[in-house]
Amino acid sequence: MKIQGALYPWRFRIVLALLALLVGTIAWRIVDLQVMNQGFLKEQGDARSVRHIPIPAHRGLITDRNGEPLAVSTPVTTLWGNPRELQAARARWPELAKALGQDAAALTERLQQQASREFIYLVRGLTPEQGQSVLDLKIPGVYAQEEFRRFYPAGEVAAHVVGFTDIDDRGREGMELAYDEWLAGVPGKRQVLKDRRGRLIKDVQVVKNAKAGKAMALSIDLRLQYLAHSELRNVVQEYGAKAASLVMIDVKTGEILAMANQPTYNPNNRRNLQPAAMRNRAMIDVFEPGSTVKPFSIAAALGTGKYQPDSVVNTCRAGCVSAATPSATSRAEACCR
Repeated sequence: MKIQGALYPWRFRIVLALLALLVGTIAWRIVDLQVMNQGFLKEQGDARSVRHIPIPAHRGLITDRNGEPLAVSTPVTTLWGNPRELQAARARWPELAKALGQDAAALTERLQQQASREFIYLVRGLTPEQGQSVLDLKIPGVYAQEEFRRFYPAGEVAAHVVGFTDIDDRGREGMELAYDEWLAGVPGKRQVLKDRRGRLIKDVQVVKNAKAGKAMALSIDLRLQYLAHSELRNVVQEYGAKAASLVMIDVKTGEILAMANQPTYNPNNRRNLQPAAMRNRAMIDVFEPGSTVKPFSIAAALGTGKYQPDSVVNTCRAGCVSAATPSATSRAEACCR
């Protein structure tokens, strides 16, 4: 009795050919993915684990003419949370609220409202020690990132000149705003590996180094600035004025040595800040010079050599101007009648 394959040899050959074709196809696909087109698999793997974390860059230092610091950047810790992950740790929400110094009911309501999101700020601007104390609780879904916050050593004394930055470290007033592009740093970039829950597995490499902002020295003399601030405050209190401004100028160079305004504010604590206190009245308010400009007009006229101290200038439409001598004054009054 003959076997079936011997009766139909062509069928056996077809099956062998199909098996060979299948093996060849699989082998070709393996070579294609692993050798010829390996970048595809690498990109797919990296897309699921490789992340790029920004490296914060601090702003440039602002100093007075003598190098005394007026604005410096200090490192702070910002805590953020993943509400989806935090839903699994509801029992620890009161503990988290206490560590953050927040109301437990308010934090609970906020996390419930944002339950479908994967990112919310919990608190910003903590000291590194405060941030680490919260992280040490090891509450699932709570993470940290490094940032910088501006600190102003002179406080309210130079507030109107220096200005301040917002919570994202962008200039909002004064020199911080006017020279924001100069002072702002360029953030870097760091490549890391994270798992599907966002937890850091490995710090791979620094892709781009952070570049700090450029420093800037003002013409302000902090010693004169303190003096101007103190004297202006005393005058306002003595006369019950609503506001006042004082500017000290180097008459030889035109440099501003001090610029003070009242009322003022503390740029390090703006919780109860009144908008009116932010106005740099010496720069943005308009004042009519009135008679204070007359000595400059007289000096300019005498400087030309065309006029003498007893000369009378006939300005019948606006009045007569003359040097302050008795004879000239009587003639000026006669001219203006």
